[in-house]
Formats: sequence, C-alpha cells, structure tokens
Amino acid sequence: MLKKLRRKFILINMSLLSLVLVIVIAAVGYSNYQQLKNESDAVLQRALSNDGSRPPIHRVEIGMPGEKLPKSEPMLPAFSVLLDQEGKVLSETRENVDVSGKAMVQMADMVLETGLQEGVLHDMNLRFLMKETPEGTRIAFVDMSREMDMLASQLTALLLIGLGGLAAFFLISLFLSAWALRPVEKAWGQQQQFVANASHELRTPLTVILANLGILLSHPQDAIAKQAKWIENTQTEANRMKKLVEDLLFLARSDAAQAPLIRTEFNLSDAVLGCLLPFEPLAYEKGVTIQSDIQPEVSLVGDEGQIKQLTVILLDNACKYAGDQGDVTVSLKKIKDGVRLSVGNTGRPIPQENLTQIFDRFYRADSARSREEGGYGLGLSIAKTIVDHHGGRISADSSEAAGTLLTVWLPAKD
Repeated sequence: MLKKLRRKFILINMSLLSLVLVIVIAAVGYSNYQQLKNESDAVLQRALSNDGSRPPIHRVEIGMPGEKLPKSEPMLPAFSVLLDQEGKVLSETRENVDVSGKAMVQMADMVLETGLQEGVLHDMNLRFLMKETPEGTRIAFVDMSREMDMLASQLTALLLIGLGGLAAFFLISLFLSAWALRPVEKAWGQQQQFVANASHELRTPLTVILANLGILLSHPQDAIAKQAKWIENTQTEANRMKKLVEDLLFLARSDAAQAPLIRTEFNLSDAVLGCLLPFEPLAYEKGVTIQSDIQPEVSLVGDEGQIKQLTVILLDNACKYAGDQGDVTVSLKKIKDGVRLSVGNTGRPIPQENLTQIFDRFYRADSARSREEGGYGLGLSIAKTIVDHHGGRISADSSEAAGTLLTVWLPAKD
C-alpha cells in the first residue's frame, strides 16, 4: 500500500511539473515567436513604404566605437515589387538581399493567387504584405530563415532544459516521497500494531467469558448461588473489557480530533485532592503511604473532567507499582508559566531505554506484572493525549534511588 502511495505521489508531482513546464515552454516560445514576427512585420512595413528613393539602411562598421544597430530597424533580407493593374512589374526594391526580377514576378503571382493581404509563402520561406497604392499594388517580402532558425534553437534549448529539470525533479520527488510518507508509514505501522494489540487484549477476556459460560451451560441444573464463582468471574472480565473498549474509544476519538474538550476555569487544587482521597484506602490496604504537597488555590483553564482523568491515571499507576510498603508522592505547584503536577512512586525502576516508550499504546515494561494488576498499557498513553490536548508536556524519570517520577506541565492560560 505504501509503495503504491509513493508511486502515486511521484506520478502526481511529475505530472504537475510536466504541465507547468509545458505551459512555461509554450509561453516562452510564443513570446519569442511574437517578438520575431513583430521584427519581420516592421521590416515588411519598411520595405512596403520604400519606393526606391529611401536611402540604404544604416549598417554598422565593425571596429568603430559607439556604433550600434538601431533596434527599430532589424537587418533582415527584404524586397518589394510594385505591380500595375495588369500585374506587370513597375519597380523593384531590395534590402540586404540579391533576388532576380523573374523570381520577384513569380513570388508576386503566388501572392496574388492566395488572395490574402498578408501571410506566408511556406515553399519560399517568406512572409509577405500587400498594399494598394495610387501607383499600383505593392507587395513586400521578408526572409523567414533567421526567424525559423532562432525559434528552432530556442525550442531545442527549452526542451533540453525542461528534460533536465524533469530528471532532476524526479530524483527530488523520490527523496520527497520517502520524506513526506515517513509519518504515514509510521502511522500505518502504529495502526497495525494498535489493531494487533487491541485484538490480543480483547481475546483474553473474551476467552475467559466464553469458558465461564461453557462451564455454566454444562451444569444447567445448578442454582445461580452454586455457580456464583463463574458468574462473578464473567462479570469481572466483562467490566475489564468494557474499560478497555472505553479507553480505545477515547484514543480513537482523540486521533480523529472528535474528543470533546470543554474548557472552563476551575480549581485544580481541589480537583487533585478530590482524585487523591479515593486512593488512600486502596493504598492503605496495599501498605503504600501517600504523601501530598498540594498548593492551595491553583486554578487552570481546561477540561476539568479530562484533567481529573489524567490525575487518576497517574495516581493509579503510582499505587500499582509502588511496591510493598512503598511510597507515593503527589505535588502540585504553580510556577511562572503554568502549573506543575508531579506523581512519584518507589518500587522497581523503569529502564532508561524504556522511558521514551512508556507513553506508547499497549506498552508495558513488565507485561506479566501489568496483567496481574489489570492494566492494558493504555493509561499513560491516554494521559499523554490529555496533556497534548491542553498544550502541555509530560515527562518521566526513573532511577533505583529515587524511584519513578511522572511530571506534567500545563499552561496557566489556554
């Protein structure tokens, strides 16, 4: 799929560039053609008005300083003939060209046969212009050889430049396609991994539920109280699966920018304290001590519900992995450019090489231990998503001596 997308990207780029080059070459070629045609027309007009009494055109003598050919009078081979009403030649004029009278008569006849006032004799490579005067019909001719040679030379140069540009841009497109599709490739890989992990995590509770239902169906005569163990186990797995689906739905909506974010100003200190209280009995049962340092009257503009969810995720993560007789610390401070929420815990440290991955979806440094604790590896990913939505930052630090510390910075104002 990615290879096909890359080929399509290159094809579109090359097609657009080819179209632009064709337009540019056509525009430049047409502009040059018009310029050369205007020069030929100027020479035709001059030749048409020359009755033989006009002095010869000014010529530059090589080696004379300051001598330049006037731009308004290009030196092109031109001549004219004056015909009477019967088509006989009355007079002839020549400029920068030697042509016989017989050839002039032949060319004049060809012009009269066309019935046009101006045009081109392609066989002779001549432009002509005819005008009726009191003396008779005057026809002027100018040679097109220089015009055609210059157009051919310019067109060849433009085509070579265009082909060179296409070749260079093709190489650039190869690089750009790889660079531009790198995020797509990463997202595609993450999506495939996400689907695989979600399928794997959903398979376990579904397997347990189906097994429990199989046991219940194999004893249809038993009362509910006798099989309560399997029913309770099924309910537990169903609740765990419901929580997983809710987390997946939150992440999916966040990816699609559809997660509702209701920004209001609220008391962050009270919100953190409210999230902390339900964890105290849970921590007491596990022998974990919670120490808090929450600065009062710290306010924040954001989605209060999501911030509370963020706090619960951090506290739940800390209590799970604080270890026996461990400690959990919670700190909330108002700093210069925002607020800082820190949640730390003792226990087994996270290896340094894994710190950058703990916010990835379904990542668990200790998979076996996480499953025992009922986790799916989505909590910290959801926490990072919430922080990103609020324009903040989240970081992790872990060591054997200090334990693990998760720090969240949130801007004071939206």
